[in-house]
Amino acid sequence: MLCTPALAADKPSLAIYGALPNIEEVKISPDGAKLAVIATDGDQRFLSIRQVGGGVLKGIIVGSTKLRGVEWAGPNHLLLITSRTTEVFGLQGPAREYMMATDYNIATGKQTPLLKDQPDAMNVIISWPMVRMIDNEAVVFVEGVHFVEQRGRDMLYRINLDKRATRMLDFGAQEDTDGWLVDAAGAPVAQSLYDERNGRWSLKIKTNGAWRKVDEAVTPMGSYGLSGFGRDGQSILIWRTDEENNDLLREYRLDGGHQDLPKDVSLSGLIHDPDTLALLGGYKLSGDDLHYTFFDPKAQKTWNMVAKAFGDDRVSLASWSRDRRKVVVLVDSKTDGPDYALVDLDARKAEFLGSVYRGVNADTISPVRSIKYKAADGLEISGYLTLPKGRDPRNLPLIVLPHGGPEGRDEPGFNWWSQASASRGYAVLRPNFRGSEGFGWDFVKAGFGEWGKKMQTDLSDGVRDLARQGVVDPKRVCIVGASYGGYAALAGATLDRGVYRCAVSVAGPSDLKKMLQTVRDAHNGDMSATQRYWLRFMGADGIKDPDLIAISPAKLAAKIDIPVLLIHGKDDTVVRYDQSQAMADALKKAGKPVEFVTLDGEDHWLSRGATRLKMLTEVIAFVERNNPPD
Repeated sequence: MLCTPALAADKPSLAIYGALPNIEEVKISPDGAKLAVIATDGDQRFLSIRQVGGGVLKGIIVGSTKLRGVEWAGPNHLLLITSRTTEVFGLQGPAREYMMATDYNIATGKQTPLLKDQPDAMNVIISWPMVRMIDNEAVVFVEGVHFVEQRGRDMLYRINLDKRATRMLDFGAQEDTDGWLVDAAGAPVAQSLYDERNGRWSLKIKTNGAWRKVDEAVTPMGSYGLSGFGRDGQSILIWRTDEENNDLLREYRLDGGHQDLPKDVSLSGLIHDPDTLALLGGYKLSGDDLHYTFFDPKAQKTWNMVAKAFGDDRVSLASWSRDRRKVVVLVDSKTDGPDYALVDLDARKAEFLGSVYRGVNADTISPVRSIKYKAADGLEISGYLTLPKGRDPRNLPLIVLPHGGPEGRDEPGFNWWSQASASRGYAVLRPNFRGSEGFGWDFVKAGFGEWGKKMQTDLSDGVRDLARQGVVDPKRVCIVGASYGGYAALAGATLDRGVYRCAVSVAGPSDLKKMLQTVRDAHNGDMSATQRYWLRFMGADGIKDPDLIAISPAKLAAKIDIPVLLIHGKDDTVVRYDQSQAMADALKKAGKPVEFVTLDGEDHWLSRGATRLKMLTEVIAFVERNNPPD
């Protein structure tokens, strides 16, 4: 009897990794009695309201709607935050991703848009709603677009959810207003303004009924915005930088004075009390370790107890009740994947709520290593190496999977894309190349002007280091990425040739001048913070700089000598669909083979189940054809 090779059917289904997560979010109600759970069947979304320790109370079929999150407003109202890619009548420019908020009244089951029927306003919101409990009534403050003389302004609205009363709260908005802050009593107390053209931020505080400017700064890369309230629940908190571009948290008193939090308080995310609004602490990823810091020693001790209950697993705060005695956590296990759990501190017990990914377990997770290596110029690069489960880590085929941003970073923990690739027999390298955040300002600054240059060779230096160790076969390497990672894939085929056997770009830029032109057109021809941000990494003086051609893969298509796959969502408003179209046209004109997959109705973030899975399936099939794992 002949033995046949293992069939693809013997490998885990790609749907385990590529479909939408089984559970996307869990939020506990302020009174700790109910849970709001965003779940999916891998494609369609569902929202359920569950009784803590009991069954389902209510349910909504969300379907294909892009539900970005939920927020409790008291015990009886749940805000649903959604987004949609669309063009708006009367507004110039291409389609944009607009965010909307709906009040779901749990008692009646009725859903009502927050800014329904407001005169001279769009039914969209600009930032996450601010919830306040005033006289035991749920009141929401939301930033919306109000038109004044046919020009949209960031205006503040007050919505009493119980009485269904909505009104415009403050007429202090100026054309440059980009953020508001409302105190616990429901009064607007701070306003952030940003002059996009001149790159200047300013802060206004309202005292004695009048707005006055208390600070300003030149911030060409974008507004500082508002970060909530300080430790006393009254001072205005701003996340800003000092003269050396180090991050700091500054508290502005209502009289205009200020003080900075101690420099040893290093946070990347903030946690506020939902009632007093005071800053309680925050969290930061230091290396591979996620640290939570609370100013109150008792709160710190409580959190340490919660985290300790799950051993060596990585624990992060998802939500908690008003009294912080019931805590929902996301528990990421190296062997079993991420799960949601509810910790009841009074009962001293933890309850499993469900797995984030259905089918992910010890049998379908491949091991991940933290690694470090030296770039050609000596700079230390860190990253993560996923190794295919059950295979000897010697002479393996490799997929390089650079992150987006470029000022993003890869993190430890479960990564669905790299795990899917490893399930097919590939090692996967996720490097934090220079310019990545989370490793200090000098490391970010090392990426300036290195778009397509040292940011690119940091990737191939990782390949060479793994090959030197004998872990991977340098002749069997492909590069795959999305967003900036998609650009890096195309740059690997054009600017850093001889390293990769194939390249896959998902929503990656290809013509940098054209991308910058699109950004400029969206700002009516003016210079914007977004454009300045890109130019800093690209190392170009402006949109007409000829150096942009030298790092634009669409202009270098004739150099490509490896197979290329392009995938792009038709509704992408971050990197427009025409970037992949331009690359496809350039490859065809140069007589080079190219595959181009369009994801209808998909945005930049792969928000839809069917198209996300289609992307993963197409990528794996392409890599297996051009760089077989066996």
